[in-house]
Amino acid sequence: MKALLLTLAMVTGCAWAEDWPQPDWPIDNATLNWQAVDAYAFPASTSPARSGIRTDALLIIRDGRILHERYSAPTSVATAHLTWSVSKSVLATLLGVAQGEGRFQLQDPVSRYYPAMRAHPGVRMADLLHWASGLDWQEGYEYTPLKSSVVAMLYTRGRQDMAAYTAAQGTAANPGQRFLYSSGDSNLLAAALRGMLDADQYADYPWHALFTPLGIGSAVWERDRAGTYVGSSYLYLTARDLARIGLLMQRDGRWQGRQLLPKAWVAFNRMPFTHAATVPGEANPGGHWWLNQPLLGAPRPWPNAPADTYAALGHWGQALYVLPAHKLVIVRYADDRDGSYQHDELLKRILATLAGEGA
Repeated sequence: MKALLLTLAMVTGCAWAEDWPQPDWPIDNATLNWQAVDAYAFPASTSPARSGIRTDALLIIRDGRILHERYSAPTSVATAHLTWSVSKSVLATLLGVAQGEGRFQLQDPVSRYYPAMRAHPGVRMADLLHWASGLDWQEGYEYTPLKSSVVAMLYTRGRQDMAAYTAAQGTAANPGQRFLYSSGDSNLLAAALRGMLDADQYADYPWHALFTPLGIGSAVWERDRAGTYVGSSYLYLTARDLARIGLLMQRDGRWQGRQLLPKAWVAFNRMPFTHAATVPGEANPGGHWWLNQPLLGAPRPWPNAPADTYAALGHWGQALYVLPAHKLVIVRYADDRDGSYQHDELLKRILATLAGEGA
């Protein structure tokens, strides 16, 4: 009888038949040889010069159950790790909840919610989500610190009010017509979200709207001196908690019996922004997520992963991969300081390991 009910639940798609972290993740007891994966992600020797692949955490979830998990000290299962620009995609997920609550539409001008953008009246919410505000911006870190807009925003003259610093930039292109990766665009989104809410709602909104419903207890999200969340960069989460965001996305915005994100919002996140130039090996932009979909006839960015793969990516190797066709969610935290690590190589090794299951 139990088997029959389980079969019926699987056929009808009932949420209770699925595995969810309640409160923690269940374990998949499949016997798999992860040697090839770990050999790549956790090389035996690491250069004292901080070069090469330096993985802090690797967590692989299949259909709601942990398949493989490994950490490098001092990072542990309890460590809320800096996610860097993975924060941007989590911000987009939070905005999806707000959009589902009717707080804004994609075509709304940003200035409706953040008056400092009145100097740029043509910039829409969708443009910011595509990193296509048209604002003049230089997203460089270690290699161009004196010319870098993002370094100035995060650490020097813009750090007091990061959204205001971004809004004060000049115009380099028409809104929505050119992709230019910009942490400033993400912080404008965080300021716009603040403008959608009552003054006493903003501080708790990420928890009330997203983290608490998902059972996320580790989140720390820094704010600038103006009180706006640094949506571009400064969210900290354990690997297991970041994986909850991935499972939410993998299941099209549904968490247990609740449609937390509109399905149309997840579809928007996964839709390529066509006004972007293809860079070999680099994922292509969607709605504040990164896609393994080809643009302009170019090959897939990660040829060994399915075309429907998408990811949240951050500085120094942070990554949250979602592979819907395989029901996989993969979290990687890292301290990479050079170009050694390749997304496609890790994904290839994980998929090859799974392909050999039962062999």
